[in-house]
Amino acid sequence: MKLSPGTSNLTKHMFVLGIDPGLSRTGYGVVESSGAAMRAVAAGVISTAPAEPVAARLRELHDDLAAVIAQYRPDEVAIEEIFVNRNLQTATSVGRASGVAMLAAASAGLEVFEYTPSAVKMGVAGYGDATKEQVQAMVARRLSLAVAPAPADAADALAVALCHLQSTGLRRAVEGSRT
Repeated sequence: MKLSPGTSNLTKHMFVLGIDPGLSRTGYGVVESSGAAMRAVAAGVISTAPAEPVAARLRELHDDLAAVIAQYRPDEVAIEEIFVNRNLQTATSVGRASGVAMLAAASAGLEVFEYTPSAVKMGVAGYGDATKEQVQAMVARRLSLAVAPAPADAADALAVALCHLQSTGLRRAVEGSRT
């Protein structure tokens, strides 16, 4: 695609739903971007009761994510990839939640992008080993929030959305330079 003078494919208006998956707590964050300007539209946590059967919790997670998608109508979904965890049970439950999040997005016809935790930290805080507090502070700064978003799951989801928007802008710039 050729760009006419004075235009940029980085100025596209976009809503991104970021997801930090977990079976007990899944963070979500919706970020709107218009050019270089970004703002948080919504952030929160979907919780499921540990006493409930896993299948019921996964259904509840799916239904709640589908409702978030229907309400905010994002253009794309970005999910934090699971990382290898020493606790196999934790890795399994996060993997299940991640799969449910992908299903909810795909059922709505949305493209899903995955980012490793270190890629999110690098993209948002500039350091792949940034602490949760550093990521929260940078999310607040980049979204012009008066205070760092809480809880951490919601802040992480906003960070995933920010990472995706940054990556998308770079990807579009590279694709634009090839045409």
